[in-house]
Formats: sequence, structure tokens, C-alpha cells
Amino acid sequence: MSEEEAMQAEAISVYQAHWKQKQALYADTDADTDTLKQFAAAEALVGAKNDVQRMRDANQVITGKVTMGDQTVTKSDLNRKVPKLFLSTCLDITQWNVLDAKTRKPVSLPSTRLTKYTVDSLVEKWPQGWRVVRDRPMGKKC
Repeated sequence: MSEEEAMQAEAISVYQAHWKQKQALYADTDADTDTLKQFAAAEALVGAKNDVQRMRDANQVITGKVTMGDQTVTKSDLNRKVPKLFLSTCLDITQWNVLDAKTRKPVSLPSTRLTKYTVDSLVEKWPQGWRVVRDRPMGKKC
């Protein structure tokens, strides 16, 4: 495996861990969102914390699991002070169940809700390791 391939694999692994951590936070109304700092920073960290807070404010939790299609490196710039990779992923949330946090009854969701959609992300290698710095749903099916 080349150095570039190893860096890409490491960045993708952190990206996957980022989503697993978000999934855990969505399921637990008391979990500490600071755990996201080991996987995310900047815009992605703020966005993830805001998403968790919105779920908590709405008294909702999500159970089930997120599935990620192949993460495709769409662009990379690894020969710089802060190496970075741009990823495109098909996120599949069909196994997620949005529930009322107290009653554990399903929450009504719009029939037009996308459950498989493209997410474009930026992952950078910071001194502490790879971090997801941008994670944007593109609003299109995959």
C-alpha cells in the first residue's frame, strides 16, 4: 500500500467513526457531544453538535444504524501542511427509526424524506489526526 493509499484509508476510517459516533449520540439523550472532537472539527463539529441538540430539543432519539456506501475520494491534496481529502458518500439511513425519547413510539416523518442520499465531505489531517471538517448532505438520491 502506498503512502497516499494509507492516508486515504486512515481518513476514511475516521470519517466512518465520525458517523458511528453521531449515531450513538442520536440514540442517547444524555451522551456527551464532546466525544465528537476526536473525529470532527470546525463546521462538521458544530453541525453535528447542533443536530444532536435539535434532536434533544424535539425530544427525539434515533435507533438503528447508518450504512455508508463506498467513500469515494473525489479530490485530494496530501502534499501540503494540512493534507486534505474530499469524499463523496452514499449515506443510507433506511434502518434509522426516529422515536419519541420518552414514549419510544415512532415519530411521523414526511413521505418525501430522503433515506439514501449523497454527502460531500472534507477530511483534513490536523496535528491530533484526521478530522472531518465539512460534511454536507447534497439533497440528491444515490
